[in-house]
Amino acid sequence: MLLAFSIQPYTFRLSPLTFSTIFDPIKSFTMALASSQNILPDFRLSPRIDQIGVEERAARFTTRSIKADAKMNGLLLVLNMIDLTTLEGKDTPGKVKQLCYKGMHPHDAIPGLPSVAAICVYPSMVKIAKKALEGSGVKVAAVATAFPSGQAPKDIKIRDTKFAVSEGADEIDMVISRGKFHEGEYNFVFDEIAAIKEACGTARLKVILETGELGTYDKIRRASDIAMHAGADFIKTSTGKIQPAATMPVTLVMLEAIRDFYYKTGKMIGMKPAGGISKSKLALHYLVMVKETLGNDWLNNEWFRFGASSLANDVLMQIAKEKTGLYQSANYFSVD
Repeated sequence: MLLAFSIQPYTFRLSPLTFSTIFDPIKSFTMALASSQNILPDFRLSPRIDQIGVEERAARFTTRSIKADAKMNGLLLVLNMIDLTTLEGKDTPGKVKQLCYKGMHPHDAIPGLPSVAAICVYPSMVKIAKKALEGSGVKVAAVATAFPSGQAPKDIKIRDTKFAVSEGADEIDMVISRGKFHEGEYNFVFDEIAAIKEACGTARLKVILETGELGTYDKIRRASDIAMHAGADFIKTSTGKIQPAATMPVTLVMLEAIRDFYYKTGKMIGMKPAGGISKSKLALHYLVMVKETLGNDWLNNEWFRFGASSLANDVLMQIAKEKTGLYQSANYFSVD
């Protein structure tokens, strides 16, 4: 029996696989009961992860062959899911404006391309990006909360967030306090995320776990549960400043956490793998993984993003190849 993976109007054919998260039924019941009664769960009871199962399942997604019309449709979807990002100390208004233009017009020589999902900048550049993107539908995302380290008092993180929102940010990408998490101060991490969520107002909140610093799949699952219960609209793997960043097994663990949270609460949470995804082929495998784990409802930029600016040029090269039969030189694409 095969599953149909549709990115309209094309269809991928995928073989079904079993889920790889291993649950202790008593712990799962306890967390579900707490959620149903609006009681803060004991995050020490987050499900344990079968490392071998997760890694083997993630590896199978890379065996999918996606060609012809389905490949083109997938590439256009990937392009529309990218958050183009510049987070450097040397960022200037001119650089941000150029990035915004590219986000709205990925390649002027190829008509009909979708825009990217968002432009991600530091709070000081939000107003510039907001003006440059006016009327385009492309969102402005801002990193906050002492990005990328998260090492600042909570009141400073809240002010940082409120400033970004006041400048016009549609989305806030915050980092959790990994030191507190490793100390087992899970309620501290929860309270901080909840406070930032409140400071966001109507802006959507992406919570960055910095999975490369968490160390194990069990900890990644626990941090995902904390973030979602605290009010995250998205959970995100990485800042892009720490290696390893996004990997398929790590993303699968987080997708399964989103799936389980949805089953318990009925609330959809978005997912953003960030860092280390630079090739179109890999991005298409990520879409297959999202489809098989969460379903078609997550296959849009409202609920899934790629934090990978270098991915955009590779996607554009592949699209040009599909349309013309020839690869273009990298010199034909702007450097982000």
